[in-house]
Amino acid sequence: MNRRRVALAALLLLAVAGFAVVGGTSTSSAAKQSAYKVAWIYPGPHNDHGWSQAHDDGRLAVVKALGGKVQTTYKENIATGPQLDQTVASLVQQGYQMIFGTSYGYFSKQLAAKYPNVLFEQATMIDTSKNLAQYFGAGEDTIYLSGMAAGAATKKGVLGYVVPFATPEVIRHANAWTLGVQAMHPGAKVKIVWTNSWFDIAKEKRAAESLHSAGADVLGQNVDSPATGQYAESAGIPWVGYDSDAKSFAPHQWLTAAVYNWGPYYVRRIKAAMGGSWKPGFYYGSINDGFTSLAPFGPKVSAKTKAAISKKLKALKNHSFYEFTGPLYDQSGKLRVPKGKKMTLKELYAMNWLVKGVIGSPKG
Repeated sequence: MNRRRVALAALLLLAVAGFAVVGGTSTSSAAKQSAYKVAWIYPGPHNDHGWSQAHDDGRLAVVKALGGKVQTTYKENIATGPQLDQTVASLVQQGYQMIFGTSYGYFSKQLAAKYPNVLFEQATMIDTSKNLAQYFGAGEDTIYLSGMAAGAATKKGVLGYVVPFATPEVIRHANAWTLGVQAMHPGAKVKIVWTNSWFDIAKEKRAAESLHSAGADVLGQNVDSPATGQYAESAGIPWVGYDSDAKSFAPHQWLTAAVYNWGPYYVRRIKAAMGGSWKPGFYYGSINDGFTSLAPFGPKVSAKTKAAISKKLKALKNHSFYEFTGPLYDQSGKLRVPKGKKMTLKELYAMNWLVKGVIGSPKG
């Protein structure tokens, strides 16, 4: 974040702590005191060109929409456990009235109860309480579509997918991507490598290299940095990203990516908090409400593939297709979802098995 010299002394402590503060257009003390204070906590850098940056784009949308009515800050590279607890305590002490936690396992009911006057919202989980809400969305739908682009691009029928932690979220995303791949290339295999980190450029690059060495001729990811794509560009193999449009990192090998638009949700929820109408709940966004979409296609995606993806997108929108409809089999060939049955959201949030065709352990 750019810091003007004239403000360096005033912001030094915040810079040391890893904070960035953005207010509205007014600089008067009275305006700052009356501004509603909202914080975001990110698992990676705010400019990771992936998950955390997508959330920070949402924060910036709040600043643009609400101006001097809000004062925002973010804390980046925060792990669960003591570091997270200390970060929350510091934010509360500084008077932040609403905190968005953008990673799995950040906020518990117990933590929220410790600060009853603060509103907590957490991405990707389900537990709620009187001051704790949850939010996410059907990224699996657009991940499936991005998998179709990958399936059309593979020649060997062997693809690689770089994955972070073995959570139900990541497992269902890996499954959705694989099912999309297989829709375009029946019988294709997807090899996975776990990095056990949401954001680790070195690990992600090594994972991409190992997958390519193991025969993958197309790469995808559910991790946060564009390192997989940078490797794909250097190796001359197609790449599907995740979280954001990262074509600039692999201009020749980029296919597409599932992306998220967090801004409208953040603006809506903060307005409700400021107006006194905020209530805890569970939001699961969709393609239809603009929460998730596909990034623009790269040069290697053919007109035929685009047409196939467009047709499936339309079916997802009108609910005539759902990727997690049986019959679905796991890696061992066991029937997990009977023919015609659609998996429920509760089942998706508990998914701990990988579909047939994925090579790798669901345990991480």
